[in-house]
Amino acid sequence: MWSKEDIEKLFAWIDSSRPQMIELQKKLTAIPAIGPKGGGPGEAEKAAFVLGRLKEWGFSDVEEVRAPADDVPSGYRPSVIARVPGRSSERTVWVMTHLDIVPPGARDLWDTDPYEVVEKDGKLYGRGVEDDQQGMTSSIFACRALIELGLKPAFDVALLLVADEETGSGFGVSYLLREKEIFRKQDIIVVPDGGTPDGSMIEVAEKSICWVKFTVTGKQAHASRPDSGNNAHRAGANMIVHLDKVLHEKFSAENPVFDPPVCTLEPTKKEANVENVNTIPGEDVFYFDCRILPEFSLDDVLEFMRAQADSVAEKFHVSVKVEAVQKQQAAPPTPVDADVVKRLASAIREVYGVEPRPQGIGGGTVAALLRDEGFDAAVWGKLDETAHQPNEYCHIANMIGDAKVFAHLFGQE
Repeated sequence: MWSKEDIEKLFAWIDSSRPQMIELQKKLTAIPAIGPKGGGPGEAEKAAFVLGRLKEWGFSDVEEVRAPADDVPSGYRPSVIARVPGRSSERTVWVMTHLDIVPPGARDLWDTDPYEVVEKDGKLYGRGVEDDQQGMTSSIFACRALIELGLKPAFDVALLLVADEETGSGFGVSYLLREKEIFRKQDIIVVPDGGTPDGSMIEVAEKSICWVKFTVTGKQAHASRPDSGNNAHRAGANMIVHLDKVLHEKFSAENPVFDPPVCTLEPTKKEANVENVNTIPGEDVFYFDCRILPEFSLDDVLEFMRAQADSVAEKFHVSVKVEAVQKQQAAPPTPVDADVVKRLASAIREVYGVEPRPQGIGGGTVAALLRDEGFDAAVWGKLDETAHQPNEYCHIANMIGDAKVFAHLFGQE
């Protein structure tokens, strides 16, 4: 563990680096690393910039891993690994962030240019500043503090800046897990890509995710002659109401690790059916977004949905197709008493003075990919969760505080 004098030096250096941290955020935001599914060129330019800065700042072991990709100009999707040697190489403390961002969306919803950071009232505004550049900047400057002050961490430290987090991770974490085998079971892995405004939540588990598409087929007809058709929209509307009721009754268990502690089963997207009012739709398409507690099997949920949909279809004399357009069974949770959770909790208490609480969430993070492979990973950050929103922002104080949490973590024996 760092001495009290070491902690004071580290925290003072991080506090003094406020202008440099803001400047890095500005440079990163000006390079919109949007993946090809979002209409962008990928992460190559941003990775090249980061590589240059890390080398300039004294990182002696920096590596770029390129996943081949034929749908971006560079021909690859890069991830960056930067290491700081510790007093022991028995394990590595990883902080994993992501290079890519999502598109800004409608520009008229932004008060400022999404690719030009604006500082206002202690916040930085711009696309990507919180998701995921806050964690990226904090972890980089925590390592810079070690390098500048000549302090060796207890164990090797590695920063991992991955590609393709926003659209599936096939060219990012999944590629690295398949091709590089860089992680070890004893490693400490922190993913600063989710959190709460007070910094108390340590995410250790995620619900299963299933997006289900229902296609109801009846017979199109003129609205004045319903007897000559079969209204798929009426059948679909009844099916939504029925499913909404019986799904919550069937899958009603509670798990206090999660917030909310129940399965969420929400009717969401509705596709257009007919263009004019005086036509009875022959097809109706709608979706459910389901976040299922890990104790339930997604196959069982889908089987129940199909049976209920068939029952309503028979009543209304329509056919119905049920498809899982996204299906991801929950990964095994990181135990609440795992080493990474205890170490991270100690650092959070020291820096933020709050009592950390391990918790599960309904969203999905790349930590699930690591947990599926048997690695204990914890997701944490002090965030307002403005990711993907117009006028995304991060608190400068959070950026500095999170750097102190990482610096504290790096010193733990």
